[in-house]
Amino acid sequence: MEAEKRSGFVFPKVGQRIIRSVCAVSICFIIYYLRGQKGTPFYAALAVLQCMQPYKDSMAKMAKQRASGTFIGAFWGLLVIMIELYVLKDGMEITALTYLIISLATGCVLYTTVVLNFKDTSYFACVVFLSITVAHMEDANPYIFVFNRVTDTLIGIGVSIVVNSFHLPRKRNQDILFVSGVDDVLLTADEHLNPYSMVEINRLIERGANITVSTGRTPASLMEAIGPIHLKLPAIVMDGAALFDIQKKSYLLTCVLSYWQSKEIMTVLEQSGVNYFANVVMDDVLVIYYEKLNNSAEQNLYNKLSKSYYRNYVKRRLPEHENVIYFMVIDLKEKITEVYSRLEQGGFTKEYKILIYDSREYEGYSYIKIYNKEATRKNMLENLKEMLNLEKSVVFGTNPETCDILIQNFDSNGLVKAIRKQYEPVKFLK
Repeated sequence: MEAEKRSGFVFPKVGQRIIRSVCAVSICFIIYYLRGQKGTPFYAALAVLQCMQPYKDSMAKMAKQRASGTFIGAFWGLLVIMIELYVLKDGMEITALTYLIISLATGCVLYTTVVLNFKDTSYFACVVFLSITVAHMEDANPYIFVFNRVTDTLIGIGVSIVVNSFHLPRKRNQDILFVSGVDDVLLTADEHLNPYSMVEINRLIERGANITVSTGRTPASLMEAIGPIHLKLPAIVMDGAALFDIQKKSYLLTCVLSYWQSKEIMTVLEQSGVNYFANVVMDDVLVIYYEKLNNSAEQNLYNKLSKSYYRNYVKRRLPEHENVIYFMVIDLKEKITEVYSRLEQGGFTKEYKILIYDSREYEGYSYIKIYNKEATRKNMLENLKEMLNLEKSVVFGTNPETCDILIQNFDSNGLVKAIRKQYEPVKFLK
């Protein structure tokens, strides 16, 4: 179902979890009729909805919680019924003493979950226990309800596992490396992840797809933006100047400016009257050297970014013999244009990779970033493919000159469809 816009509101895409939940609930009702309408399908449907999770790990965890909670609650519920029948001999009539016993037994239910190290199941266990002892104690045969309560829950858990694991016959192309841009591709216009795309990308990664990202962001900025995506492969960061292992928080490869190159660049920037931030990687830590903050944009950036655990700002000149990943300058657009002209006249634009672009956050300001000439996303992608022993790659982005598949208008849903189509083509489709 395509998203529709009405009065500025965007209808989200119907995800697989909704579709699978509808199918699973329907199957529970079918099983109920096949069983001769025995039991209560409500409990089977409830178990389905609770266990229908977006990822296998979370589904298995929820199924375990639901099953263990049901057995614990049913055990104590059955015990209370037996006390009522054979000890108190009050029949199935609920008295004040019965309520007292139920209250005390609730504590036993909770304590059992602690002893068995099933603390996460305490709520489910109590719900099952109370549904047996409070809602159905006066049934003609409460034993049948206990049996059906457990059976219905197990049916729901089983149905959810089967439905959530079902896939059309597909061939998985695990010899392809899928590389996505971040800004304007994975992220929405307000720099958030699309929930549907996030879940579907995580599912593809869970099923073995080789997916990573390529971005101009630093690792810190990248993790802040796409943290919920469970990337397993290294990411191309800093516009190709580094390869970063997100899981190990480690720089695997960097393409740097030598200290002598950096010294030459710093001389020109200082002669131009602009401040600069020198980004250096030391023992897998990003250290950012600066001497002063000249304008409000620099001050705001510093206040915003210096709080991050992954960034370390040091107020001092770049130490001798330190290699620099890249220099970053932010200033008024007119000043940046002047600095770029000076660099161009000095032949720096031929010797180094220099990017210039307007700031989205600070009106009237622009950036300059200066890298090693070989620090490109294409070069780092080749290094990554060699590291992973993969020959094929598909790059998704917004620049038709550097990507294989063009993604426009923040269409992360289109990105997911394109990856799925190439990674898991249905076998009987040509």
